[in-house]
Amino acid sequence: QEQLVESGGGLVQPGGSLRLSCDVSKLTQSLGARAWFRQAPEKEREVVSAMTITGLNTWYADSVKGRFIISKDDAKNTMYLQMNHLKLEDPGVYYCAVQTSPSGLLAFDAYDNWGQGTQVTVSS
Repeated sequence: QEQLVESGGGLVQPGGSLRLSCDVSKLTQSLGARAWFRQAPEKEREVVSAMTITGLNTWYADSVKGRFIISKDDAKNTMYLQMNHLKLEDPGVYYCAVQTSPSGLLAFDAYDNWGQGTQVTVSS
């Protein structure tokens, strides 16, 4: 599937913030939901947050609720993940993903367009 391009990862201290960006401009068809996933070493990939294509509905994993904010800027063909109050359990490779066809916000298996990932490290 088509490639998305993430950026914004890096090293941050606990309690710090990062904003991840995902360029979706190369998608020729993206009618479904958008999401951010993460994968920590030796762990399965998990969904962190998701939003409908309109941006009106969002979902957050309990572990990031109240700290992370998913958003998008259609004029820039970019989606974002604002990560605040980062914790030692937040590190991993973060991926953005988009559904080609609308399949439901929580249809995590339907996310079929992926980026290459961006590394987030939280360390004091």
